[in-house]
Amino acid sequence: MYLLAVVGNLIIIALVCSAPQLHTPMYFFLCNLSSVDVIYISAILPNLLFISITENNRISFIGCMTQLFFFILCAFSDNYILACMAYDRYMAICSPLHYSMIMTRKVCLIIATSYMMFCSVNSLIFTIMVSTLSFCYSRQINHFFCETVPLLALSSSDTERMKIFTSLENVFVVINLIFILISYMRIISTVVKIRSSRRQLKAFSSCSSHIITVLLFYAPGIVMYVKPQSVNSNEQNKILSIFYVGVVPMLNPLVYSLRNKEVQGAARKTSK
Repeated sequence: MYLLAVVGNLIIIALVCSAPQLHTPMYFFLCNLSSVDVIYISAILPNLLFISITENNRISFIGCMTQLFFFILCAFSDNYILACMAYDRYMAICSPLHYSMIMTRKVCLIIATSYMMFCSVNSLIFTIMVSTLSFCYSRQINHFFCETVPLLALSSSDTERMKIFTSLENVFVVINLIFILISYMRIISTVVKIRSSRRQLKAFSSCSSHIITVLLFYAPGIVMYVKPQSVNSNEQNKILSIFYVGVVPMLNPLVYSLRNKEVQGAARKTSK
């Protein structure tokens, strides 16, 4: 699974960089998504594979904090990238005449730099805050990796500030999700007004890969964090976490390669 995810995402990155027809804002953000997914899965799965092979389930404090930092960084980066991709689709379908003037290469670079800086600072602050907590009662994490919820549950310190900070982070996630939903509501309202069924199908087809990726990204998180505490299960959360950090990065390249004719065309040209 790890090798498939890494190779798949690296192929997407290579295709976007090498194929001129993919030098568009949509594929620029797709390249960003694949890059983040490579970091995401590499920060967690190799250590998990090492534990399963050697049965040595120890991790250093620095290693744990590093894993936490990259987990938060990549999760939030994916969240913002998906919102940017939704905006790109909105502009391309709802305002095609202004698309090339607004979604320039410079604007895309500024957007990407901004969200990466924001996510990096946010992840660093949160990781530093967690590193100052005490873990006197137990140091055994009931999870596959160093994730936010099990670490806060393990701490013997007062974690109220951390919970407030986590809630604020979740607000940004919800805002981005609402932004994506509103973008697609506007897209749907625009597409249904198109008289040509062929053009309607083409418009919806250009969004299908992104919609599937959004569903894959948000569904596990919604199930994990929104469900009532009374039905909360550590084992279920572990399974959802593996899906979140392992399966989703593996499926994203498949979604964009199997459902995207431009990516398929670029792959065929490159292989010749």
